Amino acid sequence: MAITQAALDHPSAASPGRPVVRVKGGLLRGAREGGVLAWRGIPYAAPPVGPLRFRAPQPVQEWDGIRDCSRFGPAACQLPRRRATAFRPASSEDCLTLNVLAPAVGRRTKLSLPVMVFIHGGGYSVGSSQDFPGQGEAFVRTGRVIYVNFNYRLGTLGYLDFSRYSTPQRTFERNLGLRDQVAALEWVRDNIRSFGGNPNNVTVFGESAGGNAAITLMATPSADGLFSRVIAQSPPPGAAYSPELAASWAAEFLFELRRLTADTESEPADLLAHADVAHLLAAALTIQTRTPDARPGTFPLAPVVDGDFLPERPVDAFRHGRAHRVPLIIGTNDREGSAFRGRVDILPTSTPRIQALFASAPADVHKAMRQAYPGLHTKRTSSDFGGDFAFWFPSVTVGSLHSRVAPVHFYRFDLAPRLMHVIGLDATHGIELFALFNHVDTAFARTATSLGGRRVFIGAGERMRRHWLHFACTGVVDSSWPAYTETDRQTLIIDEVDRVESDPRGRRREAWQQFLPDL
Repeated sequence: MAITQAALDHPSAASPGRPVVRVKGGLLRGAREGGVLAWRGIPYAAPPVGPLRFRAPQPVQEWDGIRDCSRFGPAACQLPRRRATAFRPASSEDCLTLNVLAPAVGRRTKLSLPVMVFIHGGGYSVGSSQDFPGQGEAFVRTGRVIYVNFNYRLGTLGYLDFSRYSTPQRTFERNLGLRDQVAALEWVRDNIRSFGGNPNNVTVFGESAGGNAAITLMATPSADGLFSRVIAQSPPPGAAYSPELAASWAAEFLFELRRLTADTESEPADLLAHADVAHLLAAALTIQTRTPDARPGTFPLAPVVDGDFLPERPVDAFRHGRAHRVPLIIGTNDREGSAFRGRVDILPTSTPRIQALFASAPADVHKAMRQAYPGLHTKRTSSDFGGDFAFWFPSVTVGSLHSRVAPVHFYRFDLAPRLMHVIGLDATHGIELFALFNHVDTAFARTATSLGGRRVFIGAGERMRRHWLHFACTGVVDSSWPAYTETDRQTLIIDEVDRVESDPRGRRREAWQQFLPDL
């Protein structure tokens, strides 16, 4: 909808540096940041607070006047990150906001640019749309796309299933974080034309939990038609669990919450509805910490296969051709598991966890797996086993299955600055984001490249952005990147010099196919 003349004539409305647009809900005033127009902290749903805690997202509440959108909205509630240098945005239950970046050219109403929607990672427990300052600007400054990212509910408030504790007076719904993601995409469909975007040309992409979200959205019926293509970076596609397992985690959580609050008398519904956020976060951390040893290979904060909003495991939707048949780029990094240490030690990398997985696998394939990972008791090999279990092999499986019905292109990011090799991390989980978002002048990136490799790392990011942009704008990739099929498994290896390999690590893949036949 075009902006009314009365709004434009208002003395505090639009100006060359403060663009105003109309969306469902009211008028928004953004800011010009060099060659980019930015609107931040835009509500895409009603605040999920009070009686809306643990409820599906509700429509945006309209506002009067012109809403200032020059600043980010609060992040979803989460525990602070332990790294002293980690950025810690303000957090709140009132977190359902998104941000739009557009090229500072022409009139928004006359443009119809492709839209790229990024979903942040963080294990569904941390992270926000403020991760990686300047995120998306390198894409938008090309003048070719509109960029959107958003916050969604995390942890207890977004990814634990308390539906069993519903009462006639209070309903608890499932898959709230996933529902938030669908609501954000619906907002894009309904409003992005005001910013110069084409709602019929939307690419969803995300990394880690955000990659899991992208894959899960492909298996979510209500997301049908909300995007044209998907890029999944280092997703853990298997992280979606049964209602029974989710219910057991909810029961564990409630026990911990009662212990923390010393409340043994309140009904579960009342306790959950009125508990302090700090207690909700602390109880969730307890079960997060316990689960990798109690149930190796699982993670309690993940989508629930509820038979309704998410009818089946995403991998099964791909297996039976029921996932949305859109083009897909999917891939992982060289050594995904090497970063999972200390507080984020959630993968099956310890001897007891690995033994538990072997105990549940067919006995006649144990030898093949140990041959694929010689020295499985060592730190390096066990971390590779865990990373391949969570990220690489499930991604290969999804890529293989989806290639039967839609174009798929697979990649592996191998490039890491020299220091990352020295400390034993190599091209680990999440490192490609620093290259992709041109986030190379931060303390981490400067330290990582202090022993060399900065120039080639920046170059790899530039090539990735070109691939991602070409895909978002045209729906296909550059001709130098062949399609991935079950026959030849052609994979783009992103390194100092990119190359294409057929079925890299095929021996490992064959071992995993026998080891996890039901993935």
